[in-house]
Amino acid sequence: MAAEKTGRAQHPVLVVMGVSGSGKSTVAGILAGALKWDLQEGDDLHPDANVAKMASGQPLTDEDRWPWLDIIAEWITDHTSSGLSGIVTCSALKRSYRDVLSAGARDGAPVIFVHLAGTKDRISGRLNARMDHFMPSSLLDTQISTLEPLGDDENAIVVDIGPPPTKIAEHVLVELEKRAGMSESH
Repeated sequence: MAAEKTGRAQHPVLVVMGVSGSGKSTVAGILAGALKWDLQEGDDLHPDANVAKMASGQPLTDEDRWPWLDIIAEWITDHTSSGLSGIVTCSALKRSYRDVLSAGARDGAPVIFVHLAGTKDRISGRLNARMDHFMPSSLLDTQISTLEPLGDDENAIVVDIGPPPTKIAEHVLVELEKRAGMSESH
């Protein structure tokens, strides 16, 4: 790995992913506070046209998403090339989207996808209770049908959204610690 060759520590970037309503912002905020890492809300990087489209109930197309994913990948590049760890939220529904985000990493720093997974019923209930977000619950079916499962070769932690967000974050922290211990022993 490049980081080991240069003697520099690897500084991962976590991409907290999942469909709208899975708890990405909440869990990412808890993780950022616990780790003292930079946090970027991926939705804040959407072009205005994307926000307007989703707010009107229209699903985004790949054409709509590519510029947004490029902006997130730039954020990842800025962090990893500066030796900074960070956390960014992004639905990252397709493998091709995750490939763009992973390609943003520099100097051997890993991008770790934290997939918040849950049932349609549980997520739908959360979406219906939200009042402060531009993504209407009517688009949940589109997101679920677009979601491609993580491949065995993708660097990921999959967490069920059933427990409270603090417990989900604790689980992620334990997994990150295990991975750090494994890389130090090699």
